[in-house]
Amino acid sequence: MLKLTGGVGIAGLAGCSGSGGGEEAYEIGMVDAQTGSLSAFGERNQRGKDLAVSAVNDVGIGGSELQVTVEDSGSENQGGISAAQKLVNQNEVPFLIGAVGSGVSLAIYESVIEGTDVVQLSQNSTGLGLTEFPGLLRMSPPGSTQATALADIIAEDGYDEVAVTYVNNDYGESLADEFLDAWDGSVAYDNSHDQEQSSYSSVISEMNGSDADAWLFITYQAEFSTMVDEIYSSGYEPMMYGADSVSGDNVLENTPEGSMEGMKIVVPSAREEEQNYKDFASAFEDEYDQSPSSWAAYAYDCVVNAALAIQAADSFTGAALGDVVRDVTRPEGEEVTTFEAASEILSDGGGPSDVDYQGVSGPIDFDENGDPVGFLQVLEVQDHSYEGVDFISS
Repeated sequence: MLKLTGGVGIAGLAGCSGSGGGEEAYEIGMVDAQTGSLSAFGERNQRGKDLAVSAVNDVGIGGSELQVTVEDSGSENQGGISAAQKLVNQNEVPFLIGAVGSGVSLAIYESVIEGTDVVQLSQNSTGLGLTEFPGLLRMSPPGSTQATALADIIAEDGYDEVAVTYVNNDYGESLADEFLDAWDGSVAYDNSHDQEQSSYSSVISEMNGSDADAWLFITYQAEFSTMVDEIYSSGYEPMMYGADSVSGDNVLENTPEGSMEGMKIVVPSAREEEQNYKDFASAFEDEYDQSPSSWAAYAYDCVVNAALAIQAADSFTGAALGDVVRDVTRPEGEEVTTFEAASEILSDGGGPSDVDYQGVSGPIDFDENGDPVGFLQVLEVQDHSYEGVDFISS
């Protein structure tokens, strides 16, 4: 277990007092989408992160606090790279949480992290391409289960032809490819679209011209809101389906009532029936006066996972953290649902393999590719709100 000693300069330690009497705080980094098209996810992430930091620092890590320094990706690859470079090269953090967009996470890994000892754990990326990089961990499950679920749902609803549009990046392309592999029906339209366009009227017109009754959208909230407005104003009435990133309060607020009635969306989900999630949701609602999203739960678990790795590691270095970051969530250990309970096992002489942290988002259990256990919820738009209608476990 890591012990701090006064006067020893360790890269990544910030100069502030710890809650347990330590003189230093453990500093890790986080690249989040605070601006840009993914900022709605970033806002929830920050709230989940803040709750997790409070839970960790109420207990302390060997007498010291955890500090998470956040940099904005702007929801873009280059912005994410610049943010990660600052955190890794200037702040010298050995552990980096990030990012939201799958393309941003991959860009950070390939440009900044790969070839170093720094641990990278993405909070929200579901793109299938991350699976090809075992050194890039993620808390949210890959989109392959989503794609299969969408193909099954559309077929079960009685459609044998579909029109598909997807955002032109790694997330959109990989999820669309996976869906098309799983889809047994015909494809009347299959085309990408760019982010942050003022209008998608040509895409919508082409989808309508395909004569497919089922339309699948793999895109982001801002882009989808624009599309829904244009579908509604044009008088089109397709049955709509969506991947995880088209859902959110921003979409409901920026689209007309009745414009998405009956739409089905498959989203990564926390195990909402578990007590630790209920406790997290209650704390979130008390603090922010709204229910958490699964994305906030993933961000929370990233912070707790990092804190447990810090306590379990032999030193506060990327190499040492990388040796234990997977082990503190392994099913071989004792199941615990809070940082406090896991920390007690480590404080009493237990090692990382003695702990099986069960996250507020569900079991983590990173596999050899750095992917966690998958758990999905099917949402249906009813009276301009999202209602859960089914759960799917991978």
